[in-house]
Amino acid sequence: MQTEKYSVTQYSINAILGFIEGGSIAIPEIQRPFVWKRKQVRDLIDSLYNGYPAGYLIIWQNPNVKLKDGRDSNGKKILIDGQQRVTALMAAILGNQVIDDEYKETFIKIAFNPLAEDEEERFAVQDSSHLRSKKWIPDISQIFKNDFDIVEFSQDYCGRNLEISTRDFGKILTKLRSIANRQIGVLELVHQLEINEVTEIFVRINSAGKRLNESDFAMSKIAADEKFGGNLLRKAIDYFCHLAVAPSFYNYISANDKEFMESELLQRSNG
Repeated sequence: MQTEKYSVTQYSINAILGFIEGGSIAIPEIQRPFVWKRKQVRDLIDSLYNGYPAGYLIIWQNPNVKLKDGRDSNGKKILIDGQQRVTALMAAILGNQVIDDEYKETFIKIAFNPLAEDEEERFAVQDSSHLRSKKWIPDISQIFKNDFDIVEFSQDYCGRNLEISTRDFGKILTKLRSIANRQIGVLELVHQLEINEVTEIFVRINSAGKRLNESDFAMSKIAADEKFGGNLLRKAIDYFCHLAVAPSFYNYISANDKEFMESELLQRSNG
């Protein structure tokens, strides 16, 4: 009789981001690109600031599948559902660049207004007005850095905004920094599951409030078929669609995906 197919554990956001950066949790090829709107990143940070739940992440214990960069996972834990939230957190909290669905590198910076009276105006996607304003912290990622000096930062901010005391500002800043300690539930799928069953679990999950559509299902099934090179075939389909709209995208492929450039799929298409 088969045992439970998953277990549930709570991790802090800081721990999860550490796992991702350290490589102990990786992102598989069956995942979709980062497709969230910038406002959704802002809304996620606002929810965490207010202590609201951020949903579950799902990882697969010790599988051996293809990662998004084409390498084998070699026993790492694999992020099956939650890529959009994790990528949003890495962008907003760590200040990392993201690759959007057009394969363009971009920053998504979230600004914070400690003086906001309306909760809806506390966070915003950074624009030029936040850089000019003395009230806004234009990029919250700076306050999560290891070398962040909260005393010096508070004195500087309160010196420019006399209506708030360093004590009150310190409390607000501490609450903002506590986002990194918020807990997120992680469902860990057991390693005995086959790739097809894991893919089936993946396509049944609602992600960011939107059920995965038929194209997501087809692409994840293709990527899961390692016997016939599903990893590269999925890339070929995706790349073809981009090239049909923007032929200049070929330059990005040639510079960033050596494996595909050397694959039979590209050689056949050129032939």
